[in-house]
Amino acid sequence: MAGLKQNETIVTPLPPVIEISDLHKAYGSLEVLKGVSLRAERGQVVSLIGSSGSGKSTLLRCANLLEDSQSGEVLFEGEAVKWRGQGLHRHPADRAQVVRFRTNLAMVFQQFNLWSHMSVLQNVMEAPLTVLGESRSTVEPRARALLEKVGIGEKAEAWPAQLSGGQQQRAAIARALCMQPKALLFDEPTSALDPELQAEVVKVIKDLASEHRTMILVTHDMRLAADVSNHVIFLHQGRIEEEGPPADLFGAPRSERLKQFLSATMVA
Repeated sequence: MAGLKQNETIVTPLPPVIEISDLHKAYGSLEVLKGVSLRAERGQVVSLIGSSGSGKSTLLRCANLLEDSQSGEVLFEGEAVKWRGQGLHRHPADRAQVVRFRTNLAMVFQQFNLWSHMSVLQNVMEAPLTVLGESRSTVEPRARALLEKVGIGEKAEAWPAQLSGGQQQRAAIARALCMQPKALLFDEPTSALDPELQAEVVKVIKDLASEHRTMILVTHDMRLAADVSNHVIFLHQGRIEEEGPPADLFGAPRSERLKQFLSATMVA
């Protein structure tokens, strides 16, 4: 090849972990997402901000195929979701592909969704045991190490009801990490917590960001978004109103709507 020196190789850039292109999502006649696109490269933290009802959580659920979209593309590591049908009747066509995508895109919800009849350790271990088919001897040491990582190693044998909200959310994060996903998707992980407990969870998320884990974060916490993000997307009425590095969006917003939003949400 012209211009290629002896023993040189061409390095092909890796595709984004998650890529969404021109996504439209409606509930009946109500269009929630109106042509939204995003990409999360390896090691990148992308935060989605905006008012309630702007489409943030819906976009996250579409990325993880928990919601069907009506048009547009969803890709994981360059592989596009296979669809059947059109419009409101469009659904993923390959169930095995859906399971594989969800396995690699671990979701942490606003509500902790821990199984009340299982101990904290069992909650963290359950998916790798049942979904991935790993052995207990492999999973248990990893699960215990992750509980230590999020600061609740001593709660491994406790029941979820015995934990504070912040401890439950940290257990939910450990559960997501135990699947060894390619990306973490956070849907308002601190909004159900009081300020003191929020700080516990924020610390864990910041630690994960410092490890260059790929994450998409839906949050109302502007300080968290500013601190951990490589890229911030401001959604307004189902469209991207503005996006860019956090220093630009929070330090020099261009659109009037973003300026209004930040003036109402940023705490001095």
